[in-house]
Amino acid sequence: MHSIIPSENIFLISSILVFTAILVSRTGTKYGVPSLLVFLLVGMLFGSDGVGLVFDNYNLVQFLSIVALCVILFTGGMETKIKEIRPVLGPGIVLSTAGVLLTVIFTGLFIFFLSRIEKIGLSLSIVMCFLLAAVMSSTDSASVFSILKNCNMRLKQNLRPMLELESGSNDPMAYVLTIVLIQVAKLLFDPASSIVGIDYKQIILGSLGTLVIQMAIGTLMGLAVGFASVHLLKKIKLSASIYSIMLLAVSLFAFSMTQTIHGNGYLAVYIAGLYIGNHPMNSRKEILSFMDGMTWIMQIGMFLSLGLLVNPKQMMHVAPIALLIGLFMIFIGRPLTVFLCLIPFRKISFRAKLFTSWVGLKGAVPIIFATYPIIEGIPGSEQIFNIVFFITLLSLIFQGMSIPRVAKMLHLNLPMEKIPETFGIEIPEEAGKLQDYTLTDDDLENGNTLKEIQLPEGARVVIIRRDDEFIVPDGQVELQSGDQFLMIYSDNSKKSPKLSAS
Repeated sequence: MHSIIPSENIFLISSILVFTAILVSRTGTKYGVPSLLVFLLVGMLFGSDGVGLVFDNYNLVQFLSIVALCVILFTGGMETKIKEIRPVLGPGIVLSTAGVLLTVIFTGLFIFFLSRIEKIGLSLSIVMCFLLAAVMSSTDSASVFSILKNCNMRLKQNLRPMLELESGSNDPMAYVLTIVLIQVAKLLFDPASSIVGIDYKQIILGSLGTLVIQMAIGTLMGLAVGFASVHLLKKIKLSASIYSIMLLAVSLFAFSMTQTIHGNGYLAVYIAGLYIGNHPMNSRKEILSFMDGMTWIMQIGMFLSLGLLVNPKQMMHVAPIALLIGLFMIFIGRPLTVFLCLIPFRKISFRAKLFTSWVGLKGAVPIIFATYPIIEGIPGSEQIFNIVFFITLLSLIFQGMSIPRVAKMLHLNLPMEKIPETFGIEIPEEAGKLQDYTLTDDDLENGNTLKEIQLPEGARVVIIRRDDEFIVPDGQVELQSGDQFLMIYSDNSKKSPKLSAS
């Protein structure tokens, strides 16, 4: 009989974990260590082989991770601009479908090859080999979104939206393959199936049908939820805080409702966020700020709990095997998959394909998928979980820490985009746009008052900032070089040659 832990102890332990994770992640960021890797390591440090917190509730971790992924995918979709992903829609979809399948085939065959070598000590059936490959077949949306965003990366050839599109939409394929292979594994371990036999043709055809249905329902539900949410947000007037909470509920509704009707909830959540984020909304800045905060909370909770779940001593037993599989996936499996998938897209350069191959990040999703065989009671699933966890650590350390350097080495990085300073002011999108501008000596050559400066046609100066002082604009204020303007203008405003650079 398990003893009941007092709630105050749970809160104390949780707060210490979160404080430690945040403080260590800030230090790690200075040295280019991804925050998600730090959260995993802190979880492991406090786990059974570290401080001694014994935590083995796979069902709870799976539930928490699903909620976290809903928020992460929804926020990622909201922050993605359709005009940016439209040029890369083709390669993104091919990578998220055919790319996942090819990854399973190549990696599964390699694992099966290793299992035939007695000295390796990996005794897995061919079905279990492909199940292990399927669990690791998708790139992790949480890792890709987080690392690209936290590194403030701007990439040539629309690479960032393509990578985000791939990671946001490749979970359905990996999920279906994982579930199907779990069912096949259960049949193989069922004594009754050896008598009746397994109809593999029916399983393959059924899997294809399930995949198509899940993708179709997920897409339609995502669009439907997004459409309904946009119109609902227009009709009702709420405070920014309530809008944010409402959208949080929308993300969970999109997932659960889609799963209920046998669609893929992850795809629905991403598409719903994409649809909502690309339509006008009130208090966009505050909503995105809230969702960004929720994303961090979910990432911290998810990766800490996943770190607590693993037993490092058991993981080290499979380290040599996991290292071989991980290196194969990084240097052979992923590049081979990417280059084959992108053959029809000739505009994507060789360097871009190399970089795409390198950003095959693993993270929370493979670990979450690795809990499914354990919950289903598949023999050998603990070994699969430990291998997947080791490969995730390898990917985050080896690939995650080097992404900015690889982009620079391949000459694919762009200068960081200047974030407009709006001094905390936000207006409805239909009312116009806010833009900041810093005055130079050239701007003041015709005079140093507002009426003597050439402003964009239809633009108005809202406020002037000089050092730490804010000045209400009027025609008599004497301006100085270095003053910051906050201007409001409509999309059809004609900008002046000088101030258009703002």
